[in-house]
Amino acid sequence: MKLLHIDASALGAHSVSRGLTAAVVAEFVRNHPGIEVTYRDLHATPLAPWALPAGENDPNVAEAEKVMDEFLAADVVVIGAPMYNFGISSTLKAWIDRIAVAGKTFRYTSAGPEGLAGGKRLIVASSRGGIYTAGSPAAAMDFQEPYLRAVFGFLGVTDIEFVRAEGVAMGDDHKNQAIGGAVAGIGSLLRKAA
Repeated sequence: MKLLHIDASALGAHSVSRGLTAAVVAEFVRNHPGIEVTYRDLHATPLAPWALPAGENDPNVAEAEKVMDEFLAADVVVIGAPMYNFGISSTLKAWIDRIAVAGKTFRYTSAGPEGLAGGKRLIVASSRGGIYTAGSPAAAMDFQEPYLRAVFGFLGVTDIEFVRAEGVAMGDDHKNQAIGGAVAGIGSLLRKAA
C-alpha cells in the first residue's frame, strides 16, 4: 500500500491541519505494516505557478511529472487543507493544478468528462477558524469542502472523507475540543476501511 501525505498550511508548528494529517498517517502506519509513505510539504517547497512549459528541459516539467507520478501511485492520499479565506491555500491549488491533467487523471468523452484516477481513498484533514458545516450560519461561505469534493470527484476519486476541526480561532477551549474531536474520529476512519 502507498500513501501520499500532503501538507499545505503556512503555520508550521502552529498548524492544526498538520497535526491532523500527522495523526492520520501515524494511524495508517500503525495499522498497515510496510505501508510506503511519500511526503510533500507544499508550503516549505511550493510549486511554481502553472503555465505551459517552456520546453522539454524546463525544470517545471520534471517536477510536474513527479507530482503526477506520486498522486497516481498512491492508494491513499491524506491532504492537510486549512481553510484560507473560505477556500483552500494557493499552494494546495497549485498542486491540484498539477494533478488535474486531461489524458492523465480525466478525459472528455462524448458522454461528458470521465475521471481516470479512481480507486483511491482520499482523507482531507480540514481546519477552520470558524464553523462552516451544513446548518451553520456561515455554511454558504464554505468553498473549501465543496471544491475539494468536486475536483477530486471529477478526477474519479469518490472515496472521500473529512477529518474536520472547526472553530479553532474561537478560543482555546473550543480549539482544544475541536482538535480532540477530530483526532478521536481518526481511529474510526481506519476501522471503517478494515
